[in-house]
Amino acid sequence: MEPAAAREEGRKGWFRSLKEGLSRSTKALAQQLSAILVDRIDEDAWERIEEALIGADIGVSSTVAIVEKLEQMADAGEVRGPAELVAALRRVTAELFSTKDTRIDVAHSPAVILMTGVNGTGKTTTIGKIAWHLKNVGKQPLLVAADTFRAAAVEQLVEWGRRVDVDVIHQDRGSDPGAVVFDGLSAAMARGSDVVIIDTAGRLHTQVNLMRELEKMVRVIRKQVTDAPHETLITIDATTGQNGLVQARLFREAVGVTGVVLTKMDGTAKGGIAVAVSHELDLPIKLIGVGEKMTDLQPFDAAGFTELLFSDEILKAS
Repeated sequence: MEPAAAREEGRKGWFRSLKEGLSRSTKALAQQLSAILVDRIDEDAWERIEEALIGADIGVSSTVAIVEKLEQMADAGEVRGPAELVAALRRVTAELFSTKDTRIDVAHSPAVILMTGVNGTGKTTTIGKIAWHLKNVGKQPLLVAADTFRAAAVEQLVEWGRRVDVDVIHQDRGSDPGAVVFDGLSAAMARGSDVVIIDTAGRLHTQVNLMRELEKMVRVIRKQVTDAPHETLITIDATTGQNGLVQARLFREAVGVTGVVLTKMDGTAKGGIAVAVSHELDLPIKLIGVGEKMTDLQPFDAAGFTELLFSDEILKAS
């Protein structure tokens, strides 16, 4: 199969996986919204719609914005029946996502991507998958194992490097992360690598020393590549719900996060967290993961996402 055809097939497979992954969220919403859609849309109905959206982890702020817009549309006669309400719900929700660029910036030489997030969010796995995707479009990535804090973190990244045939710059566990980053960037420039992806310790947002270490790492990067990092991505486990929003907010304050990678979307009934994070923090969702395969990590599409989240199952159930 040609590379382009393989990517398209992978994209179709991912879309199917996303549909399956969001099915729990969709069913939960369908159960709550279907009863509303057979009734007259009155004040009580709007309150029940709010409850359903908050229950899907769309968040209070985003939910209020959605319902206010829908009420305005209903008052203007633009929303009369169930089908129109679901279509409006999709469109209004899609418009809440950050309008910032959802593409990962790899236009620099080298482009430096700093990966952040707490342990267990799939950060290192995401790095491996991004490297695989970059190789598939002709880039030469280099991985840097700057998570010298967690046991087996270096070994895990080295294994991913082996799997996707990408070099990994690393030192022993307990080494200074800043020194590893310095070595990694030096190696990238010497080898002519296109993209440098830096793994960092899966620090909890409450661990002040580790957050300061992350800030130090950014300073080390800028001494070698003045306009870097070009992307600072945070991986968020979709199953953690609103806690992911708290994590993203604190990481953004510490190191200026530029985008979000949502992982484990196939394991949650609260897929609305994507809306909450992007809208409330004005952060673009860059990638979304719905499974273990390389092709299960794909660029995010707001319209496609909301179409699946508020699927026709809602109408069938009503």
